[in-house]
Amino acid sequence: YPMLTEVRYRNAICPPDRKQARFTDVAGDLQVSPSGSKRWFYKYRTDGKEKQLALGSYPAVGLTAARKARDVAKMQRAQGSDPIEARKLEKLKGGLDRG
Repeated sequence: YPMLTEVRYRNAICPPDRKQARFTDVAGDLQVSPSGSKRWFYKYRTDGKEKQLALGSYPAVGLTAARKARDVAKMQRAQGSDPIEARKLEKLKGGLDRG
């Protein structure tokens, strides 16, 4: 995938006749809705199924932060765990620690 720039993402728009536009980078996909909201996703496959891990909303999560979050997810996959399941487990642990 090509390395895209912050300017490209900042200026990304979705044509009004489409449900969403997707811009792909090594960081993952930036999905843009017709209303203008932008969210980062990391796509991967587990057991033959495609999954999408939400990395955050742009511009709160910038290009550099999205790439770092993608790297963490890739590392989790390399260690044999599913990033979505790992996130669910962390949320569950966080709830137990507070209660």
